[in-house]
Amino acid sequence: MSHQVHAELVANVLTVIAAAGQRVGPQDTVVILESMKMEIPVHAEVSGTISEITVCVGDVVTEGDLIAEIAED
Repeated sequence: MSHQVHAELVANVLTVIAAAGQRVGPQDTVVILESMKMEIPVHAEVSGTISEITVCVGDVVTEGDLIAEIAED
């Protein structure tokens, strides 16, 4: 089963922490977004393996944009 991680607000991608093939847990940070000079970590929410990261540093995401897909355990 696959789990999708979506942006919850309009923001810039400040840092991409996870990479495809990396194992993550429910509270592991996948990316850090920046909005109005605040850093917002985006967490995996499930255990599994990152199958795809769809953003790069400097990208602008809007609410609902896909950030990553995780193949759940």
